[in-house]
Amino acid sequence: MISFKPVDATYISQLMAIENACHSHPWTEKTMLSCLAGRYFNLAAFQGDEMLGFYIGEQAGPDYTLMDICVAPKYQGQGIAKQLLNAFIEHSEQHQAENLFLEVRESNAPAIGLYESAGFSHMSVRKNYYPTATGNEDAILMGMSFSL
Repeated sequence: MISFKPVDATYISQLMAIENACHSHPWTEKTMLSCLAGRYFNLAAFQGDEMLGFYIGEQAGPDYTLMDICVAPKYQGQGIAKQLLNAFIEHSEQHQAENLFLEVRESNAPAIGLYESAGFSHMSVRKNYYPTATGNEDAILMGMSFSL
């Protein structure tokens, strides 16, 4: 059975293992640690003591941003990212968010589909936003509004 709970710096090794497995250009441990307090919030999925995935969100006034969402490769395709995304949306709604934002690599079709199915819309493109092995890739900025 999968359970969900917020995590702190004591989980950094598990967070970084998933982060490194999921991204070609992962966050550094220092960046990850800086996003575990203050205006940031998170939730991780567990099966027993094993972390399966997590999200990191940020609050800036009435706007909330999904900063990072990862599911360990061996658990992808099982609906865990959808559960984490829904938890991010619910958390934001419960805290009176007006708008939600995220960026996604334009090549990440599964993630784009997930975000669209949750109600996010394409807003704009951030040119050359993500580094790649051969240059840069555009990011699609997506958003959802609760204030309309």
